[in-house]
Amino acid sequence: MPNATPRLEAVTLSRHFGSRAVVRDLSLTIAAGQVTCLLGPSGCGKSTTLRMIAGVELPDSGVIRMDGQVVCDAQHSIPPERRGVGLMFQDFALFPHLTVAQNVGFGLSGDKVAKTARIAALLEKVNLSGFGPKYPHELSGGEQQRVALARALAPRPRIMLMDEPFSGLDNRLRDGIRDQTLEVLKEEGTAVLLVTHEPEEALRMADEIALMRDGTIVQRGSPYNIYNAPVDRAAAAFFSDINVIKGVSKGALTQTPFGAFLTPGHPDGGKVEIVIRPQHLKIDFDRAGRGPNPTSAEGTPARGTVSRARFLGHESLVDFTMDFDGSKLTAAIPGVFLPNAGTPLWLMIRRDRCFVFPA
Repeated sequence: MPNATPRLEAVTLSRHFGSRAVVRDLSLTIAAGQVTCLLGPSGCGKSTTLRMIAGVELPDSGVIRMDGQVVCDAQHSIPPERRGVGLMFQDFALFPHLTVAQNVGFGLSGDKVAKTARIAALLEKVNLSGFGPKYPHELSGGEQQRVALARALAPRPRIMLMDEPFSGLDNRLRDGIRDQTLEVLKEEGTAVLLVTHEPEEALRMADEIALMRDGTIVQRGSPYNIYNAPVDRAAAAFFSDINVIKGVSKGALTQTPFGAFLTPGHPDGGKVEIVIRPQHLKIDFDRAGRGPNPTSAEGTPARGTVSRARFLGHESLVDFTMDFDGSKLTAAIPGVFLPNAGTPLWLMIRRDRCFVFPA
């Protein structure tokens, strides 16, 4: 429901360590069953934000509400164990002297029959039925991660806070474990705040991404929107490699190797940067050796000379030096394409995939 009370609401949280502002006026909301990824580079304040919501770190200012109830403000703070929050971290933090079943049931209260039933149901849900008597050292990394998930879910937390929980897993296991974890969390209706520095993980798991930089959220939105409408050059570059075409706006136009670009809203004489990802820079094989066709629907092509090409498995990256101004651009070509250095080729760009920012 659009007007439902958010499961988690953080309002203008700030935290300083000495004179350094680690988190600055950060606000976010998460609904029940929603997965929000707090994404950003190391040191931007992601984990500190998570710790404040968990209650193990106190904010200098701001308010935290859970289901509309204030759990932390300038006057008081509810202890972590009373916030109804589940925690998952990179190291899993399983108790080595307890069995899998004992680890999962560690935070449960109530009678033995109910606890045993909850443990069995969770182990089945994470595909670990029959693993109850085993100890953590007998499990693989992926199995330990699933035990940690079951343990965090056992008390039915309203909110799950996850700090880089998959970074210790083998790449071959990671995607499957992430997908299974997401499925289980959705089934439980838990609101999830996942901290990560990996854009691919955020794009894969999140309903909403909150992109964080220098202690504050610079952009929030769905994975599709935040990828395809970045707020600035740094936001675009965080999700993939980029090409940057530099120019000067005159009369709302900027001249580039690919012809004039509309740059409304930029002052005359103002420097601009036109950003395009390598996969949207295309080689015009039909025009090779035949020169430009200014009437093309995709705009004016430009010629560049290959400086390097390398094969990455699913695509080839080809670096060019442009005839127009000597600038450097890189194209990502699906499959195998390895032209020799010095080969001249005509390039086209997807204008609908370009972003224009002030320099």
